[in-house]
Amino acid sequence: MSVLVVDVGTSGLRAAVIRPDGDVHALHYRAFPPQSPFPGLVEFDATAMKAAVLEVANLALAEGGPVAAVGITAQRASTIVWHRSTGEPVGPGLGWQDLRTVLDCITAKAEHGLALAPNQSATKLAWLLNTYDPNRELDLCFGTVDTWVAWVLSNGTAHATDHTNAAVTGLTKPDASGWSANACAALNIPMDMLPAIVDTSGVFGQAHALPGAPPIAALVGDQQGSLVGQSCVHPGQAKITFGTGGMLDVVTGRSAPTSGNRTAAGTFPIVAWSHHGQLTWGAEAIMLSAGTNVEWLVSDLGVLATPAESHDVAAQCDTTDGVVYVPALMGLGTPHWDYGARGTLLGLTRGSGRAQITRAVLEGVAQRGADLVDAAEADTGHTIPSLRVDGGMSENPTFVQALANATGKHVEVSRHTEATTVGAAYLAGLAVGVWGGHDDIAQAWQPRTVVAPSGRLDREQWRRAVERSRGWIPDLSALDF
Repeated sequence: MSVLVVDVGTSGLRAAVIRPDGDVHALHYRAFPPQSPFPGLVEFDATAMKAAVLEVANLALAEGGPVAAVGITAQRASTIVWHRSTGEPVGPGLGWQDLRTVLDCITAKAEHGLALAPNQSATKLAWLLNTYDPNRELDLCFGTVDTWVAWVLSNGTAHATDHTNAAVTGLTKPDASGWSANACAALNIPMDMLPAIVDTSGVFGQAHALPGAPPIAALVGDQQGSLVGQSCVHPGQAKITFGTGGMLDVVTGRSAPTSGNRTAAGTFPIVAWSHHGQLTWGAEAIMLSAGTNVEWLVSDLGVLATPAESHDVAAQCDTTDGVVYVPALMGLGTPHWDYGARGTLLGLTRGSGRAQITRAVLEGVAQRGADLVDAAEADTGHTIPSLRVDGGMSENPTFVQALANATGKHVEVSRHTEATTVGAAYLAGLAVGVWGGHDDIAQAWQPRTVVAPSGRLDREQWRRAVERSRGWIPDLSALDF
């Protein structure tokens, strides 16, 4: 009763077989970074993605043995258009980070009252149609990456997405109950090219492209997959994934939001998952750059040889000696949403060295994590009892301790660096009886370690530093999506 998971991230994809105890076996990975032909453009080759997905899925099955179901999890909002009859993509896939439609988002708000962001699918899809099918004459399919992978694994018999992925496209009704005719009409998007919206956890097709054609039983966005993979299934439970960026997701319950727009403290409502037609909701807070800041120390400044070295170097000093770093290399997300903010290093003296600056970078990302927690608690009314974390930075003990000190909460570190894969397995297994219910998933949580606060980082000094970083590029700071 194992489950095969295909997990397509922003820079690579993997397949693995997950056993009923939650252990990951037969993991096969392929790097699959996007291309950036010009600054602000992020593209990928959907045909090459298809080949890589089939390769790693078959390798995982050959090593891990037969499975009861297949789960699919993927980067959200990246956009693919293909011919329904041949399955051949039309144009490039557009990555979620692609910014070519910034002006289109501004126009959509001014002319149609649509609150769209360039990292959603809506304007990306309109751009592909306007570029490759301006008269809307072709019989095309649209999908986010989850939809494309389901199409590939089913040999074109399943054209579907789930509520977690659909709700972040910018094309659904506020309650995610279906596609929005108004949004599609405003952007001239034919509704018959949109996939069916199915439950996150539930059988909707068969993987005919794989041996034994196992049922495809889950589709889930990567952040929601990580949420479930860290056994956050009850209201108030939250996780943060610290990868290239940082994403906090918290479960809020069954009540649907009245709007899909950004809320007062800078979070967004999301569908956490759906099962048996019932949607469970959550809220998401976003840090635009997390691990990117450590990579900056390595690749651009040459302060570190590897990202992993940041722990040992930062541990050479007990404090930053007053140095504060605001990790705003790409602007600030929640709660400020200031795209013109920029990375800021303050408090330098002649005695500030490599150790102090490295620790300041780790503590700056931790302080941003605390900002996300504060925003999520303010917006949802839930007090987050403890914080669960995964992603590459979760392996850094200095960072995890700084996060506990910044938030004042116990930090529970996932035993799986990429909990997304495990979450997709739980959801697929839930649909076919590998796991009996959400309580089974809750009880499966076994953190690698739990870190308690050992002090408190100065949040007031942090807020002053953030204000110094804001508005550095006024034209970008004026943008509001």
